[in-house]
Amino acid sequence: MAEFTLELNDDQKQVRDWLHGFAADVIRPAASEWDEREETPWPVIQEAAKVGIYSLDFYAQQFFDPTGLGIPMAMEELFWGDAGIALSIVGTGLAAVGVLANGTEEQIGTWIPQMYGDANDVKVAAFCSSEPDAGSDVASMRTRAVYDGAKDEWVLNGTKTWATNGGIANVHVVVAVVDAELGSKGHASFIVPPGTPGLSQGQKFKKHGIRASHTAEVVLEDVRVPGHCLLGGKEKLDQRIARARERAASGGGERVKNAAMATFEASRPAVGAMAVGTARAAYEVALDYAKTRTQFGRPIIDNQGIAFQLADMRTRIDAARLLVWRASWMAAAGKPFESAEGSMSKLYASETAKEVTAQAVQILGGNGFTREYPVERMHRDAAIYTIFEGTSEIQRLVIARTLSGMPIR
Repeated sequence: MAEFTLELNDDQKQVRDWLHGFAADVIRPAASEWDEREETPWPVIQEAAKVGIYSLDFYAQQFFDPTGLGIPMAMEELFWGDAGIALSIVGTGLAAVGVLANGTEEQIGTWIPQMYGDANDVKVAAFCSSEPDAGSDVASMRTRAVYDGAKDEWVLNGTKTWATNGGIANVHVVVAVVDAELGSKGHASFIVPPGTPGLSQGQKFKKHGIRASHTAEVVLEDVRVPGHCLLGGKEKLDQRIARARERAASGGGERVKNAAMATFEASRPAVGAMAVGTARAAYEVALDYAKTRTQFGRPIIDNQGIAFQLADMRTRIDAARLLVWRASWMAAAGKPFESAEGSMSKLYASETAKEVTAQAVQILGGNGFTREYPVERMHRDAAIYTIFEGTSEIQRLVIARTLSGMPIR
């Protein structure tokens, strides 16, 4: 187990600098164009694939970094470049985490490579959990998966929403209800292979921010997938369902793993790192502007009101990064989040991104409100962090219930 440290090793520094260069030279120059177009930036994703950033190998190297800092470091640098484009590059990772968290070794080896494709033919993947009536309230999920024993197939019906890469993905990971009486404990995750009949894209959303990332509904109408597409396998599912029924019947506390929650638990510090990257980017723009913009014969950073804002911004960013790194190290070291440290990191970093980007707009004044300067886009992008993969309200609920010992449903 790696010791916790705030000092990156030489290999990590080299990767960080490489990613920063890609973000500065490739992502940032394209950010405004793809934000305006509101389309998936396939050329940028392909460039990322060519240099090895958009690949299974790179993702695996960062994911299995023994210090736990590989993923948050990568997320921060890419999202420093631009949140919308970066999400298009890393959005496949949520589906990959879904497979890593719940799948067998064979499923991991079979499906994750198909999520990425290769540099000449890039693919993307989608993780489909939220529904029109089941966002934070995962127990209200209506998408059903029914087992057809005669054909060893699962039949999926329902509608998913807010799915990154939904409908355009090569591989979809879908969370569905297999036992409605057990609430969120009766859920399971399924792989929907490329070209499976019955899966279609519904509404594509026009969004306030992260416009370069494709977000849409996914409609499932009698979608049949082979039995081996159930993540973890049927034997493991049957055992988990049996334990959940026994606990429910005995009135015991629920400690049965939920497929969707396992994915979100693993990804929350990474989302926090995304927020840190966006906040840092806005802070740096504001700092440079404050040093060069003159009013009343001096740079505005000489105004204590501006200087104190920048001091607070930097302090919050560094504090958010520390929470993210702590949670990431704990996850890699196999330490349980006994005080909901993953949710803490996501909550604080998300709220920091919203606050810091708003302050950056204020420091730039009228210029900050125009699209000639990137802080306007960064402020719009930052709004998503307190919403997706668990709202700030849900993070507070998770933290509070963890501290009180109440069950998290």
